[in-house]
Amino acid sequence: MTEAIAGLLGLGQETLAAWFAVFLRVGAVMAVLPAFGERAVPARIRLGLALAFTFVVAPAAPPMAAADLTPQAFGAEVAAGLILGLGVRLFILALQTAGAMAAQATSLAQIFGGSAGVDPQPAVGHLLTMAGLALAVMSGLHIRVAEALIASYGPLPAGVFPDAGVVASWGTWRVAEAFALAFSLSAPFVVASLVYNVALGVINRAMPQLMVAFVGAPALTLGGLALLALAAPSLLEVWLGAFGQYLADPLAAAP
Repeated sequence: MTEAIAGLLGLGQETLAAWFAVFLRVGAVMAVLPAFGERAVPARIRLGLALAFTFVVAPAAPPMAAADLTPQAFGAEVAAGLILGLGVRLFILALQTAGAMAAQATSLAQIFGGSAGVDPQPAVGHLLTMAGLALAVMSGLHIRVAEALIASYGPLPAGVFPDAGVVASWGTWRVAEAFALAFSLSAPFVVASLVYNVALGVINRAMPQLMVAFVGAPALTLGGLALLALAAPSLLEVWLGAFGQYLADPLAAAP
């Protein structure tokens, strides 16, 4: 009887250790995940969400042998989670960068929209970020993240440190893609600002006595706000499509 109880206790400890390894991967993702991992979200809520995701992912995760449950394996799980989470986080940075570029082009960069506990950023970037987070959550972000976590055990096996060269190549490609997406989102504002300033320069050359700066600056701001109202839905649709494509295969190799 005692031997049977001891065997059950050993089995329970191995199961808990395996689930703890899954929790480490999930917790690393939750630390940087958009919406769920924001600094404005209380730590207890984030911990509860990490536990909830663990209960979803652990039954579908490949089992780990007792010999593989080592501190090195636990560190590998944290590294794998951070890689997956930072890739998702890059899409929020793309929105913030696009908002900063659009605000700079339309003379709205001096208007800050940050809130408590959030790094100050132009109001345009804050608006796009909040709208993007809302759209991501409404489109089933929690389901897509759970699917991505389960699928991540293929390219990032449990207990195995990711290859540094592969991660460096993948990270460089993802950062380049994020900046390309940011420039694509801000392109309407940059192009409109360029055309407007060129036209303003021609007017200034034709009518030197006219103070075009006093006339042009308010018009540029008004035009920027109008362009934001017209273009924001399409820009967010493009961003959401790219975000969904990433979550469908988050660890795809660079082309």
